[in-house]
Amino acid sequence: QVQLVESGGGTVQAGGSLRLSCAASGRTSSTTAMGWFRQAPGKEREFVAACSWSGGTIYYADSVKGRFTISRDNAKNTVYLQMNSLNAEDTAVYYCAARYGSMRLRERENYPYWGQGTQVTVSS
Repeated sequence: QVQLVESGGGTVQAGGSLRLSCAASGRTSSTTAMGWFRQAPGKEREFVAACSWSGGTIYYADSVKGRFTISRDNAKNTVYLQMNSLNAEDTAVYYCAARYGSMRLRERENYPYWGQGTQVTVSS
């Protein structure tokens, strides 16, 4: 089992930036991929970004491509999501997720481990 704890959320004005962190513990390994998903009130949880253990495979949702950057520090068992040029559509609870393997990283159904979520609010 993998335990995940997100941090770094908050309120920011449109055009601003935030960096989310997700600390992983438990049975992490070289096969552990990490992903970020978000869910706004009344909406389905959607894919944001994902990264394989080595960082060799990275995916972004079209809505955040060019604005968000996912990275990880395996020595610290931590994955980051740098969010720039934030707008109101980015307002959501952001969840960190983990799974074993490196295939189909965009599908939330493939992630068995989830953090508690951190709120990101973009004011406009």
